[in-house]
Amino acid sequence: MILKLNIKMEIRFDPQFRKQYKKADVRIKNQVRDRLRIFKKNPEDLELNNHLLKREWEGFRSIDITSDYRAIYSEKKVGKNEIAYFVALGTHDNLYSD
Repeated sequence: MILKLNIKMEIRFDPQFRKQYKKADVRIKNQVRDRLRIFKKNPEDLELNNHLLKREWEGFRSIDITSDYRAIYSEKKVGKNEIAYFVALGTHDNLYSD
């Protein structure tokens, strides 16, 4: 017998992410929506380049929005639900500069 769990990926946004999204160019906003649609279906889709982060972002993950823009999130599990909590959006240099 195979048990199939109903695990849902819920996406939530930090106020800082929302602020950065609002300031973004319309092309970036469109890309964010497209990438989040892919993410919701399959967070490990190769197109997203989903990966763990190091140093000041240790414990967080990143997905590619464009070749230069990234969205940073953390993962939490609440009951049967998995939550992706997006906390930052920006260029590679803006997010990872020392």
